[in-house]
Order: sequence, then C-alpha cells, then structure tokens
Amino acid sequence: MKEIILSVGIDIGTSTTQLIFSHLTVDNKAGSYVVPRLDIVDKEVFYRSDIYMTPLISNTEIDVTKIKDIVAMEYRKAGIAPHEVKTGAVIITGETARKNNANQVLDALSNMAGDFVVATAGPDLESVLAARGAGTDRLSERLKKVVANLDVGGGTTNIAVYQNGKICGTACLDIGGRLIKINDGKITYVFHKINNLAKGFGISISVGDIADQIKLQRICVLMASQLAQAIGLEKSDGFHQNLYTNNGNCLSLEMTVEAVTFSGGVADFINESTWEDCFGFGDIGILLGRAIAMYPAFNHIKHYQAAETIRATVVGAGTHTTEVSGSTISYSRKRLPVKNVPVLKVEEDCEDSLKKFYASIRKQMPFYMSDGHQEQVAIAFNGKSYTSFRDIQALAETILKSIKEVVENQYLLIIVIESDIAKVLGNALQLLSKTEIDILCIDGIRALNGDYVDIGEPIAGGHVVPVIIKTLIFNS
Repeated sequence: MKEIILSVGIDIGTSTTQLIFSHLTVDNKAGSYVVPRLDIVDKEVFYRSDIYMTPLISNTEIDVTKIKDIVAMEYRKAGIAPHEVKTGAVIITGETARKNNANQVLDALSNMAGDFVVATAGPDLESVLAARGAGTDRLSERLKKVVANLDVGGGTTNIAVYQNGKICGTACLDIGGRLIKINDGKITYVFHKINNLAKGFGISISVGDIADQIKLQRICVLMASQLAQAIGLEKSDGFHQNLYTNNGNCLSLEMTVEAVTFSGGVADFINESTWEDCFGFGDIGILLGRAIAMYPAFNHIKHYQAAETIRATVVGAGTHTTEVSGSTISYSRKRLPVKNVPVLKVEEDCEDSLKKFYASIRKQMPFYMSDGHQEQVAIAFNGKSYTSFRDIQALAETILKSIKEVVENQYLLIIVIESDIAKVLGNALQLLSKTEIDILCIDGIRALNGDYVDIGEPIAGGHVVPVIIKTLIFNS
C-alpha cells in the first residue's frame, strides 16, 4: 500500500531565495496479518527553482510582494497548485530571520503556498536540515565517523555534527558572505560583530571605505578561524563566544570531529577558487570561501563533498521535515489539519507516578495562556511506563483532570506520544470524557518543550497522518 505525497521546501535566506518540490513515498513496512507500520521510504526532488537574490526593501525589511511573486511564479512553472501540496516547510534563515517583517512573510507564504505548508525557522533546525540536505547524516553513518557539516551562507554558518548517523550537536555563528557588502568598489555594510572581530585584531573597517581586497581577505581569515574553533579544530579565543547567533551556545562535543562537509552558498567558493572578480556578488562570499579552503586547520582534516551546497537547506526543508504517525493513532478527521500548536512536554522523570504527571502539566499550563485565556496546546510525553489496560485508563483520567481548561474552551485535545499507545489512550479519553470533545492522539513522535507541531490530513487510506515538529521558531 504505497502513497505518494507532494512536499514543498521554500528557503528565504540572507542571500538567496529558492524552492524545491519533492515526492515522498509512504509504504507499509509490516507483513501481512499484522498491524500496518507505515514509513516514508523514498524521497525524490523532481523540481528545483531558479535561485533568486532575496529581495529587500532595506537592511531591515524584506520585500513581501516580490517574495510572493517569486513563489507564485515558481508554482506555475512547476505546474503545481497550492491545494496539491500536503506537507513541507517555509524556512527563513540567516540574517533574513532577523528582519522586522519576517513573521509577515511567513504568514503570507503559509497562506498562499498550501493548506499544510508550515512556517519554520531557527538556528538549530536550520543546522539539521542543511546537514541532511548535504547528506552529512548518511555520510557519517556509512563511514562510522564523527562528521560536521558547516552550512556557510550569507548571514550565518549553521553547524551540525553527526556521529554514526546520529545528531550529537548543533550551533550557529554569525559568520557569512554578506556580512560585509560592497558596491562600486566601496563598502556599503558591515555587520557589527564582524566589525568588532576585525577591530580586535587591529583591522579598521567602516562603511564608505574603499574595498581593499588584502584587508578584507585578512578579515575572512579571522572568520575562517572562528569556524575552525567552533568544531574544536583550534582553541577558542576571547572573541569566539560573542559570535554565536542570538547569544547561542557553542558545541559541547565529547568526541573529536574527524571529517567535514561544507554546504551553503559560500561552499561553492570553497570548492572552486577560479572566480576572477572577488567582489562579483557584491560581498565577501568569494573571499570567505577562499579563506576557508586555504585555512590550515581545515586542510588537516578529511573533507568530503556535500550532496548539495547552495540548495542544502531547501532540499532538507522539502524532504526531511515530515514524519508519519499512524496505524495505532486516534483522530477526529474534521479537525485536521492543525498548525503551529505549542508543545507542553511532561518530562520522563515525571512519568513514574500519575501525581507527578498531573503536577507537571498543571505547573506548565500558565505558560500557554494569553491575557489570562487558555490557548491551544499539545501534551507530549514518552508513555513507556503505561503498558496495561488499567495503567492507560488511569493515565487518561489524569490527563483529562490536568487539561480541564483545554476541554472547557472546546479546543482539540492533542496528545503526542513516543510509545505505541495512541489508539488505546485515545479511546480511553473519549470514553471517560463527560463532554463532547475531539481528540487527536498520535504516537511514534518525539517532541520537546518549545517545539511546535503541525499535523496534516490523513493519508494512506486514513492509516497515518503527516507530522512536522518545528523546533525554535525564531530563536530570538
């Protein structure tokens, strides 16, 4: 029982904007006469858009109209109607995510691009999507090594480290090719952190200065050094911690990075050093690529070619954001799809007793209120402690008591479970509830506090629903 669903990835980056469309194949991997187990078994990108310079009105504002025009035009060129798209992601990345009207862009695209297209951003998620689009996860698994992918874009460098195919760390630095811009031979923009880095090493740079290639190359070498420090190839200096995006954290790795891949727009300049005009794109991207390629620390570690470079994030967004939950789920079809539902996570150490389970939810509920009014929320937990019929009945009673505001406001009761108990728990909740409520119980999905969840309309004959967990929307 195979079904092919259409997915879109839209990436609005510091430098470029692009789209991809892909087919995701859902198939039943279980044998006959057992409960179906449906998974995404194949992912095929069948359309890649042109790559556009991201349109800006100013240094602080995105041109929403032009973005919408680009997306609408590429949908027409691909022969895709928005209602055909069942899943996917809109990713606003790098410096663009910090523009004043970034949320407005996301709202506009989410409404026009499809009924179940999600709007996501955030350095952690970008790092993972870029690495998966670059094939770093598969490379690490095949080589049985610790491999870091550095997605060097216009405004940021997203880093994801994999060990034997498993993610073990992410980070994001304000290092990118468009953090210094050049026009007509003069510097027109310098990002403040890069200005501070240059000054710290005795290099003076200001808007209006002549674009001195030698001086700018020295700054790019400093930026390359910061990337080497980020993955443990060099000892961190006094400037390093200040370069993490939104005051984020550095990698806390217990293992040594053994190999690297590079993706992002600057990656093409790392792999190809024959560009004659070093300011041909109106920035320092080419110089930064050369600096990374020549930097000693990166020449002393194995370097593998990424499966995707400039398209890594958009391919990751279009093919790697979606999971499926199914076969033992319980849902109310009339309430799907749902978008942007915040996750309340009951931690595992609170699952060993129903008293602690209840207390955990009640303690966190005020965080999901706006002006004193309850908002829609999804309750997430592991569920491995609840295996018997009696346990699940008691768990259902506890949940209904703890989320009384959700029931009173007639919200959809959304339960996200890692263990395979969603159908029986959903049935228990339905039987125990004293009022008419709609319940959605899904399993096989891990979600954390701070995540948001999107759940699409059922596919594969109603056996599964597509699910996207969105982590750190606008880490600001």
